[in-house]
Amino acid sequence: MTDLFADKASDWDTMPIPQAISQGVSQALLRNVALDETLEVMDFGAGTGLLAAALAPRVARIWAVDVSATMLDALAAKPELRGQVEPVCQDILAEPLKQQFDLIVSAMAMHHVADTEALLAQFAGHLKGGGRIALADLDQEDGSFHPPTIEGVFHPGFDRERLRGLLLAAGFVDIAFTTALEVSKEGTTYPIFLVTAELS
Repeated sequence: MTDLFADKASDWDTMPIPQAISQGVSQALLRNVALDETLEVMDFGAGTGLLAAALAPRVARIWAVDVSATMLDALAAKPELRGQVEPVCQDILAEPLKQQFDLIVSAMAMHHVADTEALLAQFAGHLKGGGRIALADLDQEDGSFHPPTIEGVFHPGFDRERLRGLLLAAGFVDIAFTTALEVSKEGTTYPIFLVTAELS
């Protein structure tokens, strides 16, 4: 499997847009999801752990799942995350984890997965009964957020109502959308949503 983020990991945390997104998403998540120290959490597409770092002090443990070994190496090198955040380099669509979680969070990873329905089904399969999701990604845009030559981007954001339908079909209820933040890039503003839901 090609690591599409191998050349980005070393300075990812210093890039303004990833910093702004992780801050905005983590703040929105903390406003909209009740966290406590009993929760076992999967951070899907965890990257270097920017979102995990905001949540780790408030939950029992986080499994940081990503297909980029380089990004997870950067996460593992952060002393503040050791013992609380477990890096897992695995494609859960091809090989599901052998455990279930109370909460699955994700920031800007869904658009990197071609089959959204299969991904949501895997999220449902990885949750305990009554488990929750909190997923952030781009609202549907014209494809200009990413450079045209970039690999591994399968969706130019998501239409909220279509995604709501996919979540309902995957067994989720109490679906709620909020705008976590807006990112300005080369004169264009891109809203980023947070959707929360519970497995029925």
